[in-house]
Amino acid sequence: MGFKELQKNLPVFSISVVTKITQLTARQIRYYEEKKLFTPKRTEGNTRLFSFNDIDKLLTIKDLLTKGFSLKAIDEIINEKDVSAKTTQIRQIIHNDIFAGPNGLPRERSIGRGDLSRFYNKKKINFNVRFFNKFFTEF
Repeated sequence: MGFKELQKNLPVFSISVVTKITQLTARQIRYYEEKKLFTPKRTEGNTRLFSFNDIDKLLTIKDLLTKGFSLKAIDEIINEKDVSAKTTQIRQIIHNDIFAGPNGLPRERSIGRGDLSRFYNKKKINFNVRFFNKFFTEF
C-alpha cells in the first residue's frame, strides 16, 4: 500500500464533518453503516471516524440513490458481491455511463428528475399542438 492509499484510508473525520461534506444527515450515514454499505473505523470510545475513502463511498451512495438505484443494488455495486468477469465489465459500462455519459466524456451535470419532466412535458405539449392544429385544419 502506497503513501497515497494510506492517506485515503486514514480515519480522521468525525461524523459532523462528514455530514457537512456529503450533505447527508448523521442518521442517513448511520443507516448506510447499519446496512453494511460501508464500515467506518471506531475509536476506543466507540466514536466513528471516517476516511477519504469512506466519504467517497458515501458520495457514491448518495449519487446512486438519486439516480434511482436500490440499496441492495448499491450494496452489490459498491462491495462487488458475487462478481464474475462479465458482471464487472457490465458494471464498469454502467458506471461510466452514469458518471461520464454514454460518449465517455464527462457530463456537465447529471440528469435530474426535473430535466426528465421538462423533456416529457415539452414532448406532450408539442404533441397536443400538432393534434389540435391537425384537428382544426380538417374542419
